[in-house]
Formats: sequence, structure tokens, C-alpha cells
Amino acid sequence: MARGLDPALFTGLDLHSETNNNKHRTNEISVKELIVRRGQAFQLTLRLAQPFRPAFDQLTMTVVTGELPSENLGTMSRFGVPDKVQRSGSAKAVWKAELQRSSSPETGVLALAIMPPAACPVGEYKMSAKLGGEERDLATLSVLFNPWCPEDWVFLPDEAERQEYVMNEHGIIYKGVDNYISPSHWDFGQFEEDMVKICMKVLDYNVKHKKDPADDVSARCNPIYVSRVVTSMINSENGGGILKGQWGMDFRGGVPPTHWSGSYAILKKWSNSVFSSVKYGQCWVYAGVMCSVMRLLGIPCRVVTNYQSAHDTNKNLTVDTYYADYGVREKESKDSIWNYHVWVEGWMRRPDLSKDGKYDGWQVLDPTPQEKSDGMFCCGPASVSAIRNGDTHLKYDVPFVFAEVNADCITWLVSGKTLTFSESFLSHISTKSVGTNDRMNITDSYKQKEGFYSFPSLFLMITAKQALVQMGYSIKLAESKCFFKFVKVSKPVDGEEVSLKLILNSDSSATRRLSINVAVQAMRFTGQPAGNILTQALERELVNRELTAEVLFQNPVKEILRDCSLTLTGSGLFIGELITRLPDLLPDNRVRVKFHFVPYKSGERTLIVDFDCASFRDIKQSCTVIVKP
Repeated sequence: MARGLDPALFTGLDLHSETNNNKHRTNEISVKELIVRRGQAFQLTLRLAQPFRPAFDQLTMTVVTGELPSENLGTMSRFGVPDKVQRSGSAKAVWKAELQRSSSPETGVLALAIMPPAACPVGEYKMSAKLGGEERDLATLSVLFNPWCPEDWVFLPDEAERQEYVMNEHGIIYKGVDNYISPSHWDFGQFEEDMVKICMKVLDYNVKHKKDPADDVSARCNPIYVSRVVTSMINSENGGGILKGQWGMDFRGGVPPTHWSGSYAILKKWSNSVFSSVKYGQCWVYAGVMCSVMRLLGIPCRVVTNYQSAHDTNKNLTVDTYYADYGVREKESKDSIWNYHVWVEGWMRRPDLSKDGKYDGWQVLDPTPQEKSDGMFCCGPASVSAIRNGDTHLKYDVPFVFAEVNADCITWLVSGKTLTFSESFLSHISTKSVGTNDRMNITDSYKQKEGFYSFPSLFLMITAKQALVQMGYSIKLAESKCFFKFVKVSKPVDGEEVSLKLILNSDSSATRRLSINVAVQAMRFTGQPAGNILTQALERELVNRELTAEVLFQNPVKEILRDCSLTLTGSGLFIGELITRLPDLLPDNRVRVKFHFVPYKSGERTLIVDFDCASFRDIKQSCTVIVKP
């Protein structure tokens, strides 16, 4: 993209945005705005009104990012052709420029290769040039982390993994229970319109930036720091965050967490509302949104689900229940076991923990606001290797995550013998496989194989380490558990009502109000659920050409469904959400809806359909759409 410059000495500039972005793998975001990855050169052509003489002339270029830019902080860099630029002796993150052979200095055409160092802060930069006594602004560009660069701390060696954990805009988040795992498609949409600007605002709105913007921007060279900032910004508990949580049933002023099928609608709504928190989310929504931000920034990231996840509030690595001698619960436990919990992992080096790379690789980052860490509701990055080895004295928040996957459930007597019963919860941990929609079990990366060590010996080892380190957690009360069981009263008969008895048992003596949702689902003979929504693309899929999709929904219940709507989402297919209101549906009736839309990105895309009505919500189905260039 060429443009004119003023005054007359600088006559033109071509940023080659489309070519550069394609080489830097950012063309899915934009081909108009220059978006590059650090540690990799990009090209620009500068045109002058007079010949350029390298032996006599000095072209000095300057890039700055953030407030109060400084060479010593790495947020300003002076460089040029030839490289005789005077700079601070303690300058960090020095950029470089090289004159290319395609240049024509005698006619004032300078083809330059600009190299942002692999350790420069990520963010938005302003670039200017000075020649003789004249200086002019050139351009604004964005710099991201680079998992393709071996010198970058987020370098990921395997190309298939880079395609999955950085470039893939679609994924699967696992929910359900450990013996019936339920996959849900999620549209990350990290390369959608304005995502660079939105994610830069995520960084700018964090509490640390408000306190010391210069230091905060300087620290953005470090993915450890950046990922920790992102965890604190995904939830709203620290002020200005993206998502407000709701684990009850009051969703006034927002939508239930189950409504969401992707991240972009949430991030766009946060941005458009002048950064007011979006209502509402739970753990899988927090994790999906964080994964989108991380992938956009260039940090490899994946969503992980831990089944039978312990919440150990007092960092003693056990879930504790207390009884008096006479068998009555003595006090309310603050610990709990969740049937599943979702977080993300980010890939990065951890030289702050060990110089030999022992703790490099996947790091747990949990944006769900559970406990405070260093005074903020955030968690991680906690090295998965440290969790596996029981190195809970290491930062950040390793003891908390270790307990989530390893804690014993212990029953205590307040007087008399101390330990009366111990039960280990066999959590297992899942994520989407690379290149397929299959589930990958990654439990062994978090936990030693059974029998490698006994829990008491590990507990003693960890307790000794903890005595050396003071950890800063606050306490949040956890609700006591209720147990449910259905008992069949009579044999089901086709066409007649089914009678079931629901038996409830609570481990609390307090009166509690419960909201019970009952769902009935048809199953195929293979044991797989039979979907109520069928989605089919009807025409040949071509980018920037109108496409027709057909959605068929059948009322599965013996009542009229009112206030019905279909919501369609899909990165590269729709910008935001496409919502269509439907007429009331009689029992067993079907509705067939055709949608017309124009795909704006090629490649394999995922179309997600969500059905809502007054009686029930969030029936989802998806299909793959191959969009040809």
C-alpha cells in the first residue's frame, strides 16, 4: 500500500501489508493494516525526492509503543541505514534495518528490511523516519509474539501444533461428567475484524497498566507477564474485565453462559459497550475467550478440562470434611469437588523457574475467578511439569492447580483420632487433539502414573516446600453438596407419561432452595445422542459468494414451544451472530429455515447453530463448511 508523505523530501511509502502479513501469517486478520511477528523481518519501500548516499547520508528510524517510551525500557528503538545511530548504552530491544538489493539509492528508492527483535514488547507501534533535518511519521503497525521464531519464548517446534494452537479459529471444549464427556464446538474467532485492537485494549485496561503504564508496556516483552495479565482481565472481579460470572439462575441483564458458542461476540460486545463486563460466563466461557486472546497475541494456547476437579481453598492439598466424635458435621467445609472445571494452557519458556528448561512448555492459566493471587483474581502461569513433579513451591499458583488434580478427600474428627478416612479423586484431563476433533487424554502430563509415589510421602514433601514460601490466597466459601438419584416407578410405555421418583440428599442441615432441570434426549443404537437440529449447506461454497444453508429443527416434546429463535455463528462465515425468530412450534412439528450469507474467508469453517425457546435453551449443533478460494 503506497501513500504520499509530507514534506517533499519523503514522497512515498509502501508498507507491502498484504505481502508482509502473508509471510507473518497474519493475513487472516488483515491485508490492509501491517501486523507482524517479532523476530522476523518485514519489508517496506521508502521513496525520497533526492538520491540517497549511504556513505554520507544517515536515515534514522524510530519506533515507539505505549506511554513514556524509553530505550532503557525497550519501548523505544532508534535504528537506521547505515547503522550509526546514537542510542543509550543500556538500550533494550534494538530494532534493525537493512538496505535491500532491490533498492535504487540513486533515484531515492529505498527497499528496507526491518527486524523487530524477538524480545521486543508486543503491541501497537508508531514508526517515524528522519533524514537530514526533516522527520516525518511513517506508519502504525502491530507486533505480535512469534511461535515460529526459535529466539522467541513462545517458540513451538511442531508445525502441526502451531496450526492447531495458534492458527485454528475453531475448537472443542469438553464438559459433562467424567463417565459421560460432552464435547461442545467453540468458535475462537481470533482473526475476526478488530480483534487486534480489542486484544490490545485487553492489555491496556489491566490494573497494572493504570498504575504504571510505562513499566506495564515494557513488561509485554515477556509472555509470562502478558498471560498473567490476560487471566486477570478475562473475569470482571478485578475491575474492567470482560466477563461477569453467574453460577445461579438469575441472568437478568444478560444471557446464560450456555448461550455462547464463541468468543468474538463476547469480545466485540465488551469493546462496543466501552469495556463494560459482558453478562454472563462460567469456566468454559472464560477459558474459550482467553484462548482466543492468547492465540491472537501469538501465544500457543489450548482449552483443557479437568474432571473431578478439587477446589482447595486453604492450600493444604486436601478437600477436608469435619465431624465431631458423635458423628455430626462440626463445621462447614470451604473446599469442594467440581464435576469438571475448564482452564487453558499456554506454551512458553520459564527461565524464571529454571535455566535448564525443566519447566518450559505448557503452563496452566485459569481465568475463572476462584482465589486471589498476589491480590488479584488470576491464576498462573503454573508449569504443568512442576505440577506433575509436585514442585509446589514454584510460582505462579502451582499449589492450587496441583490440588485441583491431586487432592485427597479427607474426613476429620475434631477430637479423638485425627485422620479417619481418605479418598483420592481420580481426575482426568482432556483437550482437543491436534488436527482432528478427537479427544486427547493428557492426564499423564499432570500426574505421575499410579504407584510412582504414595500420597502421604508426596504430601510431606510438598508441605516441606510450602513452609519455605509464603503464598497469598484469599478464601471464598463453597456450597455444600446435594446428591440426586432417579428411581423408575413403572415400566415406560410408548405414548404414556413416564413416572420417576427423584431422591435428594443434602450434606447440610441448612434449608436450601433448589432449581431442578430435567432433560430428555433421544439416543441412537450406538449410544450417541440423536440431534434435534440438522444443518446442511446446499450450494457450492465459494469465498465472497452468497451461500445458502438450511437448518431443520423438530420439536422433541409434547408441548407447544414458544418464543423460539435460532442463532448462527461461525468465524469467516458470519460477522457476529445471526439471530432469526421462529413461529411457535406444535408437538412433533418441524421447522425448516434457509439462511443466505456470504463467506468472507476461505478454508475449513465451522457453522454453529443454537436453538432457544421459552421452555428450554441452548440446543446446539454444528457442521463443517469448506469454503473454496
